[in-house]
Amino acid sequence: MKFLVMTDIHGNSSVLDKLDDEFKSCDAVLFGGDFADVISKLPGEPVLEKLCSKHDEIYAVLGNHDVPDFLEQLEDSGINAERTLNYTDGIAILGSGGATEFTHDTPNERPEDDIIKDFDILNSASGGDEKDTWRNLIIISHNPPKDTKCDAVNDTLHAGSQKFRELIEQIQPLAVVTGHIHEGTSIDKIGRTTVINSGSLGNQGTYAVLEIEKNDGEFIVKNAEIKKI
Repeated sequence: MKFLVMTDIHGNSSVLDKLDDEFKSCDAVLFGGDFADVISKLPGEPVLEKLCSKHDEIYAVLGNHDVPDFLEQLEDSGINAERTLNYTDGIAILGSGGATEFTHDTPNERPEDDIIKDFDILNSASGGDEKDTWRNLIIISHNPPKDTKCDAVNDTLHAGSQKFRELIEQIQPLAVVTGHIHEGTSIDKIGRTTVINSGSLGNQGTYAVLEIEKNDGEFIVKNAEIKKI
C-alpha cells in the first residue's frame, strides 16, 4: 500500500496542484496538520477543500496553526484521524493534533499530557496481546517525538514530546507521520518504527511517500522517501 505523506501546508492550497501525479498513484493520503497559517493570516478552509478534491481516502489531523474548532470541518469532510481508529486494508490509523505549548502565539498549543490522551483509545480498543494488536498501526501526529532527526530545530535543540516517544517505544507502531518542526525534515527510526517528518509542503515544497507491504503475513515498511516538488 502506498501512502502520500504531507504536512504543514500553511494556507498554500495551490501547491497541491503540483502533486496530481502522486495523488493518482497513491492508495491513501496522510496529512499531518497546519492547514492554516496564523502568521500570514491564511485560512485553512481552501486547503481542506482542495485536498478533499484530490483523493477519496485521506486521514488528517490539525496543526498548531489550526483553531481547535476546525476539527469539526475535518469530521464533516470524513477525513478526521484525531482520537479515532481508522482501518484500511488491514492497517490501523490513529492521529493526534496540535503541538505542545511553546510561545502561545498559535491557537492549538496543548499540554503534553493532553496530547498523550489522544492515544487512550488504544487501551480501550486493544484485546489480547497489545504487541500483536498494534503491529499494523500508523500514527499521524503533528507534534513529533523527542530526540530524533524529525524534531531537531538545530544540532542541540530537540523540540518533540518525551511522553510521545515513550509511547512509541512501548507499542512500536509501523510508522509515525509527523511535522511541525520544519527544520526536522527527515526520516528516522525508534526501534522498528519508521518516523517521517516530510517537512512543510507549503513553505519548502517537500513531501514523502510511504510504502507498506505484507511479507510472510506481516506488514513491514518497504520504503519511505522524502521528495521535493
